[in-house]
Amino acid sequence: MIFVDLASIIGLIVCFAMMVYGIIDAGGFAAVPSYLNFPSALITFGGAFFAVMTQYSMQDYIAGWKSIALVFKVPTANTAEVIQKIIDLSNVARKEGLLSLEEAAADLDEPFLRKGILLIVDGTDPELVRAIMETELMSLDSRHKTKIGFWDNIASMGPAWGMIGTLIGLVNMLNNMEDASAIGPAMAVALITTLYGSLLANWIATPIANKLRANNGNEMMIKEIMIEGLLSIQAGENPRVIEEKLKSFLAPKDRVAEEDAGGEE
Repeated sequence: MIFVDLASIIGLIVCFAMMVYGIIDAGGFAAVPSYLNFPSALITFGGAFFAVMTQYSMQDYIAGWKSIALVFKVPTANTAEVIQKIIDLSNVARKEGLLSLEEAAADLDEPFLRKGILLIVDGTDPELVRAIMETELMSLDSRHKTKIGFWDNIASMGPAWGMIGTLIGLVNMLNNMEDASAIGPAMAVALITTLYGSLLANWIATPIANKLRANNGNEMMIKEIMIEGLLSIQAGENPRVIEEKLKSFLAPKDRVAEEDAGGEE
């Protein structure tokens, strides 16, 4: 099983390759050093990173950087597998009673689902079960959005500090207008900060934020399926009815694929 998200890796690499191709196609490899400028990088990246730091506690700031690892991991939860697991649990509950789910819960890898089952086994009121599960779901969503917001802030600060670096470069250039031959190179250096800021936003930060946002949306949907499935089991609904209810979360093509897989079994 592949646990690395190849789409993210390939996307970042190919974007970088396209940029490098654009540089060397016009000026050859000799043009590459002209795009490297330490003061411009310091202003753009340093300014953006530390401006974002002021918006977070140090713990949240470090956690924001660590969240980049999540982009390269394939989410382990699969919607179809979760639905099938809930249907299996509903069959167990229908045949052996709700108390039999306690033993089944011990074999589950998903803490959220296991917690819901234990609440049901303990005889917790359905409305309270929903309230507890949805509260945990909202807390999880809030934590995820904090990390997504971190990358959104990086994406907004990158171009802003790139423009600040460009303005600084332009001021320095205008203060030295006596040497006409130096104006072109000075202008190029001033514009590099804008390039760095745009790269930081559009090559790294925005794609990461959007990937984390998509992953969060998928995880929220899966956990909503768990909540609906568990409450349906607690209500004693027929497993077939539960299956049809949970399949409504899937796209039509995924529902057909699931039915085909079920027929082959």
